[in-house]
Amino acid sequence: MGISTKVRQFMAEGSWIRRMFEQGISLKQQYGEEKVFDLSLGNPIMEPPPEFRRELKRLAESPLPGMHRYMPNAGYSETRQAVAEQLRKETGLGYSANEVIMTVGAGGALNVVLKTLLDPGDEVIVFAPYFVEYVYYADNHGGVCKVIPTDGAFNPDLKALEAAINPRTRVVLVNSPNNPTGVVYKADLLRGLGEVLRQKEMELDREIFLVSDEPYRKIIYDGLDYPHVASHHVRSIIATSHSKDLALPGERIGYIAVHPSYPGRREMVDGLTFCNRTLGFVNAPALMQHIVGRLQGVTIDVGAYQKKRDHLYRHLTKMGYSMVKPQGAFYMFPETPTEDDVAFVTALQKRNVLVVPGRGFGSPGHFRISYCVDDRTIEGSLEGFREVAREMGLS
Repeated sequence: MGISTKVRQFMAEGSWIRRMFEQGISLKQQYGEEKVFDLSLGNPIMEPPPEFRRELKRLAESPLPGMHRYMPNAGYSETRQAVAEQLRKETGLGYSANEVIMTVGAGGALNVVLKTLLDPGDEVIVFAPYFVEYVYYADNHGGVCKVIPTDGAFNPDLKALEAAINPRTRVVLVNSPNNPTGVVYKADLLRGLGEVLRQKEMELDREIFLVSDEPYRKIIYDGLDYPHVASHHVRSIIATSHSKDLALPGERIGYIAVHPSYPGRREMVDGLTFCNRTLGFVNAPALMQHIVGRLQGVTIDVGAYQKKRDHLYRHLTKMGYSMVKPQGAFYMFPETPTEDDVAFVTALQKRNVLVVPGRGFGSPGHFRISYCVDDRTIEGSLEGFREVAREMGLS
């Protein structure tokens, strides 16, 4: 009985991804790793690009004096400047180092942002399906998540958003490309979202911040461009990491970027920097800051993920599974052939295939596939998907 009642409840409600990951370990011990096909965890199998190894080797062989010491809590100025220059290229907005704070991954970035923005009882609007940790991140800082729906293509319902905003709304949190659906929000949708927020700000005489969780920003398919949230709302804040675009999830390196035209940006950056320190992150990892500052224009081979998407999508739709075709990230979110997504996932487990039920993302009746895995895992999973499709009556 040592842990709190709330944490015990959160652990029971929000552990689907980890639960499936641990189930995969158990199955591998029982049947052998080559006979288990784990599509549950978004842990990229790709290695970092060669430019990363080059920079790592350079620093190892010619270390900079003091390179492992503390630095300003917002991060090295040269790294922040490199991030700002990349954001200027991508957005056309006047970002500078003064609007950037280096963080311990995107999870650290989001916690710093919410700590800085939220008063007790403030609401954070999220769109289902959503990354389940958002609920706990908001709770960490006295906030409450309000979940509103998306449409049939998993795009935010702007009428529902307008109806949901109230005097306690402080943050609207978006994630595009989306985990778990792979959907990329179009510019027209973001423009409409910005219009709703500005209208509600005037009605309520209250600032509402659009926080964009962007770790998959550079993993986009079919030649699509990435529509930047910052182009559509001056009170926008980017929270992101290099976990996915440089295949560095274990290195925990990311950043926050405040809109360069936000009138209160100086105080905002001071608040974010203070919270980065006092939440215990103190600063982003020094070695990774030295490296990623030189890799802002570098990305892993996105085409390799697109091939995996195309292959899996073609096979699953042929089996009768219904889904929105992902436009980015490395997830699919098909409908389950039965209303009970846990029963479906259990049926796949019996074939040694692991996926995550949609209720783990606030959307029962679906399941998430993570295809950032080796081709052997994808190929080996297909027979299990096929057998369950036949068993549950898909054509």
